[in-house]
Amino acid sequence: MAKLPVDIHPEARLEADAAFDWYRERSLRVADAFLQAVEQARTAIQNAPDLWAEYLYGTRRYLLKRFPFVVVYREKNRRIQVIAVAHGRRKPGYWRNRL
Repeated sequence: MAKLPVDIHPEARLEADAAFDWYRERSLRVADAFLQAVEQARTAIQNAPDLWAEYLYGTRRYLLKRFPFVVVYREKNRRIQVIAVAHGRRKPGYWRNRL
């Protein structure tokens, strides 16, 4: 089975960038580890999008290892749409208007 293309919502990209910047202010090494974790999530989701738990509004979520973030995504029209890179303490579903 061919891997599906991954589209990242602009606001999800901004969330990931903001988290990277926050970590970078504290440690470049940790910021790089965060980017690697996000990239690992993207690759894992692309390889097996149905593997992670169903979440809200027809989405699924991938919990990052080592960081308190989840990647919220869905499969639609033979593509993977990353809806949010959400901190675990944010209100669940705050990203709903992005669907």
